[in-house]
Amino acid sequence: MPVSHQEAIATLTAPGAPFETHLISIAGFEVTAFKNSPNNLREVFDLSRTRGESVFVVYEDERWTFEETMKHVDAVAAMLVNTYGVKKGDRVAIAMRNYPEWVISFAAILSIGAVSVSFNAWWTQDENDFALEDSGAKVLLCDEERAERSVKSVARLGIHGVICRSTKPPLQGFDRWEDAIMLGEAMPAVDIAPDDDATILYTSGTTGRPKGAVSTHRSIIQALLGFSCRTTIQNVRYPKDPSESTGIAPSFILVVPLFHVTGCIPVMMSCFVAGLKLVIMYKWEPERALQLIQREQITNFVGVPTQSWDLLECPNFSQYDVSSLASVGGGGAPAPPELVKRVSSNFKKGQPGIGYGMTETNAYGPQNTGPDYLLHPTSTGRGTPILQIETRDADGHTLPANEIGEIWFKGPHLIRGYWNRPEATAETIVNGWLRSGDLGKIDEEGFVFVLDRAKDMVIRAGENIFCAEVEAAIYELPAVHECAVFGLPHERLGEELACAVMLKPDHELDVDTLRSHVATMLASFKVPSRVVFVNEPLPRNASGKILKRELRDTFPQD
Repeated sequence: MPVSHQEAIATLTAPGAPFETHLISIAGFEVTAFKNSPNNLREVFDLSRTRGESVFVVYEDERWTFEETMKHVDAVAAMLVNTYGVKKGDRVAIAMRNYPEWVISFAAILSIGAVSVSFNAWWTQDENDFALEDSGAKVLLCDEERAERSVKSVARLGIHGVICRSTKPPLQGFDRWEDAIMLGEAMPAVDIAPDDDATILYTSGTTGRPKGAVSTHRSIIQALLGFSCRTTIQNVRYPKDPSESTGIAPSFILVVPLFHVTGCIPVMMSCFVAGLKLVIMYKWEPERALQLIQREQITNFVGVPTQSWDLLECPNFSQYDVSSLASVGGGGAPAPPELVKRVSSNFKKGQPGIGYGMTETNAYGPQNTGPDYLLHPTSTGRGTPILQIETRDADGHTLPANEIGEIWFKGPHLIRGYWNRPEATAETIVNGWLRSGDLGKIDEEGFVFVLDRAKDMVIRAGENIFCAEVEAAIYELPAVHECAVFGLPHERLGEELACAVMLKPDHELDVDTLRSHVATMLASFKVPSRVVFVNEPLPRNASGKILKRELRDTFPQD
């Protein structure tokens, strides 16, 4: 008889246990937190100094050991302090694609008590300019492409720029990485408190400029311990048979951007914490990912559900040995139940999994994996000891089990607010609770079901339609590679349901067949009235989420 979820939590959080909890006050509100936590992220990065020649980062044909990585972290930290005068609390921006230098920059900035500001690598010159001014960054660490987009801003704002992997003479206002750092420099001394600011990650808003979500050292550390606790709960409930051990060391492949919270915290920072190998892809290509999974014997794949689909749909999937994978999952969007079944059947040892987190929660939230996921394939799972979750109505009143409302979070892992946006902070964080903007329900066992973004829910003639539910039905059609369901304005109904569908190569599907299929599974008002088939992948942002607003704007007119 497996240990129950609550029994595992009770064992792991008891006094003297590895994940012992206690009550603390943050911003005047009481929360449950892990007791045995480092004081700051500098202490977390310092763990790497004990790991010597073990391989940490693999990028293309480069292999960086922990020792080599930390030598560069020390050198960049010394450069920031001694050359550019960065002090505790100053903001330092990182604008580059997923390079080893991104990892090094992040560790160096946080280790000197400065604040790392992550730039979306897809941003335009105008967006870079906004974020540099909004954050008040003192230094910009970037690659050549991002430097070219920022040269006018650096001059206008008087910012120091440093370019890594440069192939040309440095731009005006920029130094070359190789010239600016000096290996052998010592890490500068600094005192960092748990509630000091650590990161600013910009969130993509539906309107206007993005907001800078500010996390403290404490909030990131508590999220990291939360991920670790959740894994341990699973291991206590479903212990592995020692005879089935493969002897393969745990590792991650990085298939999402480091400027996105998923790539930064649960993937990259988890590798720092646990001393794991991190394999970085130059860009997302399913077959290249399969090659690296086989070559590097990757055990953990964390991406958006579409990337799991991409792996399974790769024409040469069967040619690669993916038996090292122990976990195949991610988050960012609901995973259709059909995907859960396919991951379980095609990755023999790779348990399917999904997590529900946000930039504002440092990616930490409920997670579903293993047997729980197969039994509850439409749920994003349950929380762990430090995480309180409720659904509330429009007036903020807590709802009973199984009633649909907005999902609210509370815990020590939340952001402290938005950078220089007190009104937005007050709107999102209410009495220590964070409003997710997502609609869902929580059952009697604590399983969370995310139904849709509140703004994405379609209201057709007064009936609520959750797009994810309709998408899950469409994904059961074998011909469908990817789809998106959304609302279009309608004079009589208010909104009507539309969907855009991309088919798999050499597959056929017509509108009537699609609509008939949905009608066998869902109520008639949930059947899309407008359907378009597209030949190109659906538009996505850098974190892999489908841009439904763009699909609405470009949907063919009748």
